[in-house]
Amino acid sequence: MREKPSAAGKTFLIIVFSILYAPIFYLIFYSFNSGGTMSGFEGFTLDWYRELLGDTRLLIIVLNTLVIALLSALIATIIGTFGAIGIHSLKKNKGSILGLNNVLIVSPDVIIGASFLILFTIAGMRLGFYSVLLSHIAFSIPIVVLMVLPKLAEMNPSLIDAARDLGASSWDVFTKVIFPYITPGIFAGFFMALTYSLDDFAVTFFVTGNGFSTLSVEIYSMARQGISLNINALSTILFLFTILLVGIYYILTQRSGLRIGGSFRR
Repeated sequence: MREKPSAAGKTFLIIVFSILYAPIFYLIFYSFNSGGTMSGFEGFTLDWYRELLGDTRLLIIVLNTLVIALLSALIATIIGTFGAIGIHSLKKNKGSILGLNNVLIVSPDVIIGASFLILFTIAGMRLGFYSVLLSHIAFSIPIVVLMVLPKLAEMNPSLIDAARDLGASSWDVFTKVIFPYITPGIFAGFFMALTYSLDDFAVTFFVTGNGFSTLSVEIYSMARQGISLNINALSTILFLFTILLVGIYYILTQRSGLRIGGSFRR
């Protein structure tokens, strides 16, 4: 039986979430300020959003960011899923391989970004769309592996043995037994990779060339020129987009969980 959180625990959570979300709501509030600054609210306006939506260059950067995020998350999810299955199936050196995977996650982004920059320079690769895409795929794969591995560890090996005893091929075992069971982990890995790609700055800053940019790098450049409420409007849209992603992820994981549970009950 679950214990209800104490009054002190609830108070602590309220304080923590207030500290985390207060700056975001402050930023959103002033995105509607007609005064043009964040020092005082003078009146309600949507001019900053109109100006933002009328900026063709910024809209292209938004499109670049979304394409990079979706492509890198999709490719990293495919590679990371098979990588997690491979690590899970190892009999020896599993801990060493998993340790190498984890090192990439805890390594500073500056080091990873500089390493990719050196690699692409030595390889003679032009910095731009493909250099950013490859970098995002690389740092997203370990995240997907860590999301999928726990679901593989939870799976009862007798399910695979039973499928093979019934004459299932290796492909049937994967598509009809393993894949449905680890689907929540795959969704988690995809959305984690997607969000990491969307907000990554350090790695992208190193591997972005002239003529190509992402939102994180662009917002950094805009902020250096002075605080503009365009940044507030853009950040507000990104925050709402993130909430939408979280909602989609929650719905998909709930449905996949119910579907998996129902298939085992049958």
